[in-house]
Amino acid sequence: MIDKIDNRVLTEREKKDILNRYRGLLRVCNKCMSKEDSKNIRKAFNIAFNAHLHKKRDSGDPYIYHPIAVARIAVEEIGLGATAIISALLHETVKDKTSSFKEIENTFGTAVSNIVEGLTKISGISAMNTSLQAENFRKLLLTLSSDIRVILLKLADRLENMRNLDHSSTERQLQAASETFFLYAPLAHRLGLYSIKSEMEDLSMKYTNPEIFSDIQYKLKNTTIARNRFIREFTEPIKKELKNQDFDFEIKARTKSVYSIWNKMKKQQADFAEVYDIFAVRIILNSDIKREKADCWRVYSIVTDFYQPNTNRLRDWISVPKSNGYESLHTTVVGPGGKFIEVQIRTRRMDEIAEKGLAAHWKYKGEGVDKRFGDWLMYIKESLENPEPSAMEFVDNFKLNLYNEEIFVFTPNGDIKRFPSGATVLDFAFDIHTDIGSKCVGARVNGKNVPIKQVLKNGDQISILTSKNQNPKIDWLNWVVTSKARTKIKQSLKEARQVDSDAGKELLNRRLKNWKIDFPDKIKTKLLKHYKVKSTFDFYYLIGTGRVDPADIKEHILTLEKKEKAINGSMHESPDRVETLTPEKEFEKTADILIIDKNLNNIDYKFAPCCNPVFGDPVFGFVSVLGGIKIHRTSCPNAPAMLSRYDYRIVKAQWTSASESSSFQVMIKLEGIEEVGIVNKISDVVSKELKMTLRSISIDTKDGMFEGVIRVVVKNKSQLDLLIHKLTRVKVISKATRLDN
Repeated sequence: MIDKIDNRVLTEREKKDILNRYRGLLRVCNKCMSKEDSKNIRKAFNIAFNAHLHKKRDSGDPYIYHPIAVARIAVEEIGLGATAIISALLHETVKDKTSSFKEIENTFGTAVSNIVEGLTKISGISAMNTSLQAENFRKLLLTLSSDIRVILLKLADRLENMRNLDHSSTERQLQAASETFFLYAPLAHRLGLYSIKSEMEDLSMKYTNPEIFSDIQYKLKNTTIARNRFIREFTEPIKKELKNQDFDFEIKARTKSVYSIWNKMKKQQADFAEVYDIFAVRIILNSDIKREKADCWRVYSIVTDFYQPNTNRLRDWISVPKSNGYESLHTTVVGPGGKFIEVQIRTRRMDEIAEKGLAAHWKYKGEGVDKRFGDWLMYIKESLENPEPSAMEFVDNFKLNLYNEEIFVFTPNGDIKRFPSGATVLDFAFDIHTDIGSKCVGARVNGKNVPIKQVLKNGDQISILTSKNQNPKIDWLNWVVTSKARTKIKQSLKEARQVDSDAGKELLNRRLKNWKIDFPDKIKTKLLKHYKVKSTFDFYYLIGTGRVDPADIKEHILTLEKKEKAINGSMHESPDRVETLTPEKEFEKTADILIIDKNLNNIDYKFAPCCNPVFGDPVFGFVSVLGGIKIHRTSCPNAPAMLSRYDYRIVKAQWTSASESSSFQVMIKLEGIEEVGIVNKISDVVSKELKMTLRSISIDTKDGMFEGVIRVVVKNKSQLDLLIHKLTRVKVISKATRLDN
């Protein structure tokens, strides 16, 4: 079929490449295919090939590369079977209107049709929605309770797109990277797909913080030889002893992802060279399932015979696996040269589950979803049945439980329950039942009475205390971390507010009727603004709780009616209205890109204090609620949330050469060895050598070391980079880093 395609549509090289990619897909899924599966995959490929024949990617490559690659990720990196492969090949044919769900169902069956329909619905949300990503995520979660392969294929689709984002526009790169980091990477983590989660985080960082990403990548590459030498020296005695004790094993060295290393550097406020656990050694055992736990502990004993363990860093996820099914034994030991190294001990089954998450559970369980996933899916369903009024609130609450580390606590009967780290007595109470949570007044933890906001610890045994007079309070939202508890508390508070709001509405309507006063929508809108409330619900709530007197409202209505009549009388000769342009409307009418220029007078813009951009930084504009546009660096700590949650308020921005005459204040953190005259040395570099203005300097010393912060005026990023470079050349300064604020 491909051979007959006109060369004006596909070149000979492209035809050959498509066939090679398709054959590569067949090779990796050969083990999971029957003859019937093979025929159906061929049919699906032909349909997808014809559907995308005239379509190109941003790179100029044939679009058919994408579904083939998604299918390959599904089978090779997630471990899905023939149904998922067929669905992946067809996943955009309905959107392109070359196939229908009915045609797919008739050819491939209901399962494939349902999966393709789920994927089509996720990507088919109107961009006019106030928050596309939030609604997208909510739709994504709705598919979990029907067929989890939909969400697994969506993750494969997103990963493939991220791997090929280089040829897209900068705007598209930032939006996709932020959304991936904000939503999809945490979800991959929660489903146990650690490799995919790590790659998504790295690819997101590549576009949102390219300089630091490249720097860490370069340093990793430069330290490869030394790292490999250290690993060989570390593992040699362990290998010898494992062989002596007849273990069937494999030892791998795993380097942390770039994002993970950067995260460590930020948390520890350390340089790359100071991050001690840049890599880990993984010992994988081929053990019988009945002996897995005992064998892992035997290997732990062997490792700690050779190297001193840090007992505070022991993590036993074999006895009590994580809620996403992750099982492994982790310890940190002191290796050659006094260097710390993390050792992970697990079996082949555990390793496959750690790499492929939920899909591997199907393989080993053989009877559907693992109970832990079943519980989580039930929780999702419950969350969706009681959705927040705002999609973004729903996502914010839900994300709280995606990444958090877990603790394990016990009910009075000894049943184990998992909670995110930081969970409180209230979280525990609402997890048992909404009524118990709503009436909770405290608990007995390990036999002692504690308040409702008590943070739980590993191993706590908890018995909830209730009172029929208790009801949820607004403060409770500060004392819970699980989305289930937050959702239930908000729902209860809203129900209580609803009663007051309904009473306020009924009271006002009755009074206005007695006074024979109309209450048109135009005046109602002005009153909402006057009382500084966002909705009529809040307006009536103020009346129902006695905070606003209906008599005051009467006076406001009469005053507004008089003003309205006066205005209408003076404007009878000019019925046309003049539209007042907000900054964002002005922007829409003038340009697609906000040009940051000293002569820009028609738009109110400011530089965001959270990241202090300077001329030359990659930037974007964010339309604020109060009007005007704030300019942020693309590497701003708040950028992922803004780009992902409020993409409709993002505007492209770029500098002009005219901005070079401007000046920008930046703060630089300095660290080094304490020495007399350090302030003078810093001042000499800034003021004398580079002729810059030094606004302030503060230095603290301790134990022969110093830390300081200087505030300097620079013209552009190049000047800032030069300053940092010059400061690090001063002998006593070991580190100079730009601060966000």
